[in-house]
Amino acid sequence: MRGLFRPAALWTASAVLAALIAAPPLPALADTLVSQGKAATASSTENAGTGPALAVDGDTATRWSSAATDSQWLQIDLGASTSVSRVVLNWEAAHASGYKIQVSPNGTSWTDLKTVTGGDGGIDTWDVSGTGRYVRMLGVTRATGYGYSLWEFQVYSGTSDPVPGCGTANAALNRAATASSTENAGTPASAAFDGDTGTRWASAAADPQWVRVDLGSTQTICGIDLRWEAAYASAFRLQSSTDGTTWTDLKSVTGATGGTQSYDVSGSGRYVRMLGTARATGYGYSLWEFAVHTTSGDGPVIPGGGDLGPNVHVFDPSTPAATIQSRLDSVFQQQESAQFGTGRHAFLFKPGSYPVNAKVGFYTSIVGLGQNPDDVTLDGVTVDAGWFGGNATQNFWRSTENLSVQPPGGTNQWAVSQAAPFRRMHIKGALNLAPTGYGWASGGYIADSKIDGAVGPYSQQQWYTRDSSVGGWVNGVWNMVFSGVQGAPATDFLGKSYTTLDTTPISREKPYLYVSGNEYRVFVPAKRTNARGVSWANGSTPGTSIPLSQFYVAKPSDTAARINAALAQGLHLLLTPGIYDLDRPIAVNRANTVVLGLGLATLIPRNGVSAVKVADVDGVRLASFLVDAGPQKSDVLIEVGPQGSGADHAANPTTLQDVFVRIGGAFAGNATTSVVINSDDVIIDHTWLWRGDHGEGIGWNVNTAETGLIVNGDDVLATGLFVEHYRKYDVEWYGERGRTIFFQNEKAYDPPNQAAYMNGSTKGWAAYKVGPAVDVHEGWGLGSYVYFNVDPTIEVENAFETPVKPGVRFHSLLTVSLGGNGRINHVVNGVGGPAQGVETIPSKIVSYP
Repeated sequence: MRGLFRPAALWTASAVLAALIAAPPLPALADTLVSQGKAATASSTENAGTGPALAVDGDTATRWSSAATDSQWLQIDLGASTSVSRVVLNWEAAHASGYKIQVSPNGTSWTDLKTVTGGDGGIDTWDVSGTGRYVRMLGVTRATGYGYSLWEFQVYSGTSDPVPGCGTANAALNRAATASSTENAGTPASAAFDGDTGTRWASAAADPQWVRVDLGSTQTICGIDLRWEAAYASAFRLQSSTDGTTWTDLKSVTGATGGTQSYDVSGSGRYVRMLGTARATGYGYSLWEFAVHTTSGDGPVIPGGGDLGPNVHVFDPSTPAATIQSRLDSVFQQQESAQFGTGRHAFLFKPGSYPVNAKVGFYTSIVGLGQNPDDVTLDGVTVDAGWFGGNATQNFWRSTENLSVQPPGGTNQWAVSQAAPFRRMHIKGALNLAPTGYGWASGGYIADSKIDGAVGPYSQQQWYTRDSSVGGWVNGVWNMVFSGVQGAPATDFLGKSYTTLDTTPISREKPYLYVSGNEYRVFVPAKRTNARGVSWANGSTPGTSIPLSQFYVAKPSDTAARINAALAQGLHLLLTPGIYDLDRPIAVNRANTVVLGLGLATLIPRNGVSAVKVADVDGVRLASFLVDAGPQKSDVLIEVGPQGSGADHAANPTTLQDVFVRIGGAFAGNATTSVVINSDDVIIDHTWLWRGDHGEGIGWNVNTAETGLIVNGDDVLATGLFVEHYRKYDVEWYGERGRTIFFQNEKAYDPPNQAAYMNGSTKGWAAYKVGPAVDVHEGWGLGSYVYFNVDPTIEVENAFETPVKPGVRFHSLLTVSLGGNGRINHVVNGVGGPAQGVETIPSKIVSYP
């Protein structure tokens, strides 16, 4: 009768009591017990008297105990998503020597908060950081021959009281900087605040000179670090200012000797500067780095870098190929048909060759970690459509980038539809974009890639290829668009559906993760103008490299508040694979911030908030993540620049690349508008904004979403714009000098009848509207289709609605009625014949007006 008498338990309790008496007092905690009395479940129970509820009842004389095997768990349902700050485990004698504390939003997908080895029982108290509805103890190794047994399992929400003092974080990191002068274009003021000791600011060779940083808000300044290059100051002042005009000395230094210098200071201000008054050499002043430390009470320092989480699988050439192939196949079996599942995975391959074929399922990314694509070679990175009967029109949400493929059979297969980017790839052979059997397919996107052989779209309805090189292009169906592609076919829109631009006017490749030695870094490619061919044709892609230590490596358990605190601290953001619940928007307020997702990291905004808001600043990069609209209707999911933005970003535009939005499908999501662009000069490079037409939570009045994209900013460029199924206009464009190269659209499937689908007295809503006040706008290769599956008699008057002005021009427009389910009466502004009938023949216009 195990458990009736346990001397060991008495010894453990005595030992714990003695330890508590002898221990120094703990800091006060501002957290709250949230687990007591909540629903608890377990993998097993020893008997009816040791159920899981007894570990959350507040009674230290009752306990849960499991079966006598290693892999056992105890789980608490907190009832709602909760920030978890601390857990306390009060073990009975049958304790775990190894276990994990985990958190989950749904009770299925788990994230580790704490891994414990060498556990010795008694009372374990762990400070943790994460968010979820469910918290569990997962036993890994038992310390006795019995199971696991807990008197109490307590979960707390809140934070420890912050410890005052001078912070170790660099409050100036990546903040806006200016200087009195620069030696040349390669020594800008920003280089002293980028965290890179290999770049520097240097001034003109004269006295005085200054460099200053804008901290973004008034803060209490307690320390300044200077790392001088050989051209240092022998005398200088460290100053602060609230307005950038009136300055107060924090420190006056004479007789300085260069090198690395740290100064304790006391003062406050938004702006901090070094004012050089005497040079030590004949050159100007030159600083590798200028760091500022504050005591602003913003909480403890949030570190950059760290591990990439359990769903990032990293391989090097020493790993047996059979091991790699087994892991790839195992995840593919999970993800092949998991169209609305919760799994998220990224496979990263360090430089080398791998005789494996990576079959790519939903929410899976295959990535090379070399500086260039040819640094990593696989046998195949393939997608087919066997899971859906040879129909590839639902092969969404997956990616591959930055590696080469040497297909043993000479051809690599990538049969995908929307939201499946193919970037920085070198196919040493041919590329087949169709599924086996040539079933339907609705892709797709290629950028910065080299395909030595021919590309065969075959059954692909449409495709966009940018800044690449191909050995030929086999055919076109409805709309094949090329910009900056070496080897692309000549324009022949009426005959072969080809539209070809010799160059891409402005482009900048997506940031990507790579390894340098043993260090992870993120490479940020430079802007290109009138680009043609791959960016790596003559060596490494031009751009800048950022160490992972300058990124907050987020986990799905992180709160939006913690992510925003990391961004405010000056860190970039890397979203590891998983699903993130947001109770407030991710706020990107600093110029040149990189937000990069791995494995289709997914953001779900709750309570009607936005998912991401970007300030009207230079050079933000948003890349490789999915926003899944929450059940409570959001006004806007992604906003770039607040309303009224007007700053000039032409030299350093913000980019959205492989940023996807979904409304419905996984559940009934709702959002009025998916993306609003208020800033000028933004580049939208491959996005799919999708109001769901299948899956869960689908219906005209269920997953409501009026508009996909609204552009208010001037000089915005969209390359690869996919927007589908919204209830009104899919795209509304009000900014001047906008350009779109390739647009793919299906109108909403599910209006109940024509009366419900009227724009005033006009039948239906155009897919793409240019505002009546716009004077200059241009588009190439734009297509819109209808498939009204609830009422096939519904009509749309025009697919495209634009002002008739000399500066508003379109090239290669088409409309299609899929199987005769609905009708588009005109292509644009009453021009162009109807798209109708079961033959599914496009109605085309070569140019308008």
